[in-house]
Amino acid sequence: MLLLYIILPYKYKNTFLLLVSVFFYSWGAPRFIFVILLTTTIDFYIVGRMAKSSNLRLRNTLLISSLFLNFGLLFYFKYCNFFIENVNFLLGNFGAGEITWMKVVLPIGISFYTFESVTYMIDVYRKEHKPLDNFLNYQLYILLFPKLIAGPIIRYKEIAEQITDRTSQINLDNFLYGFYRFSLGLAKKVILANNVGVVADYVFNANVSTLSTLDCWMGALCYTFQIYFDFSGYSDMAIGLGRMFGFIFPENFENPYISKSVTEFWKRWHITLSNWMRNYIYIPLGGNRVKKSSRLYFNLWFVFILSGFWHGASWTFIVWGAYYGFWLIIERITKYYQIKFFKFISLVTTFVIVVIGWVIFRAESLQIAGKIISHMVIPFKSGISHPIYQKQFMAYLIICSLFSFFVLLPFGKALQKVFYSPIVKPASIHISLLIISFAVFLLSMAMITTTNYNPFIYFRF
Repeated sequence: MLLLYIILPYKYKNTFLLLVSVFFYSWGAPRFIFVILLTTTIDFYIVGRMAKSSNLRLRNTLLISSLFLNFGLLFYFKYCNFFIENVNFLLGNFGAGEITWMKVVLPIGISFYTFESVTYMIDVYRKEHKPLDNFLNYQLYILLFPKLIAGPIIRYKEIAEQITDRTSQINLDNFLYGFYRFSLGLAKKVILANNVGVVADYVFNANVSTLSTLDCWMGALCYTFQIYFDFSGYSDMAIGLGRMFGFIFPENFENPYISKSVTEFWKRWHITLSNWMRNYIYIPLGGNRVKKSSRLYFNLWFVFILSGFWHGASWTFIVWGAYYGFWLIIERITKYYQIKFFKFISLVTTFVIVVIGWVIFRAESLQIAGKIISHMVIPFKSGISHPIYQKQFMAYLIICSLFSFFVLLPFGKALQKVFYSPIVKPASIHISLLIISFAVFLLSMAMITTTNYNPFIYFRF
């Protein structure tokens, strides 16, 4: 695909990318490709009509119709099972009959492309950017396969100009930079995330009563590193592929585990989702510009509960969102996020809060999460030791720790700048990065062929 993209004349590149993207989605979810094609077609014409109208009532009606279509489908596919299960639980407690319901299968990537569809219609409604005239270009914005399944979530106005003209961005420097990022992201997923994920899966799938304090901390730490290197690895791959095609996607992670407050953590973790929530929910609710502190705290809590619910139809995700809303409110009240003293203590405290949050996020139920957290905070709980803790695993855990915190050192900052900075580099630097990237790429491919299939964590969202 990449070779064909390179040799095709520029005027055919977008059409080719769209066809490849449709094929890509059809390969993973053949039953749902027509759903996404139909909804994007309807959205395109609704938003086009809205942009041409000067009648405010008609514009509002069209916007609400498009929002209802997109969020209605998201609710049906992602949340119907959750609501029916909870209604049946309540009915069962009152001795009433349950609602008969066929389980709905979740289309891959629906949360991500729904949010991007919404950014398109709202950006056009706000007149922040004119709509795309070419229907195929709009389909490409939604379906572009590097970011289709798990982001980054790209606002329409951030990429609109690149869809219509990116001739200046299709060059060798961008192609090489993209390959470096892609190889690095693949290594994060295959070499690091998958290997520490073995221990995380063992702990979270085990009988909690048999787990020791050490087991629980090991499982929590491993999942903390697994989800970071898994998801940031996907983002690196998406950003890298996009750059190889001439697209500049926004960054999605910025060393989140070096944060010294929960507020800072959410400025560094899943940045595009945080920005989406801020621009389309938090600010319209009033954001920080409210007269009463109680309203500010409500806004924060509401947005993070909604963010948790966005991740999945489960009480664990809702509580996870409320958990972070609580800590953000505490930081607002105490002004903790502004404190510059005791940086090491702040870093460790924030990291522990995040680790406990990932336990809630990963556990299959709130009961299991509560038991694991209780084992973590009650020291020296004994349990059955397991041979999964071996030298090879410990090596991966140490490497994950180093790559999570190495930017705290000047050497780490310099090394990250070499890999992550898209500036034009000397030929000697390119040669070194190419050798490293090829080596890492081949090692990742070797590990893929010798291990079981292990999908990206955020596919489920």
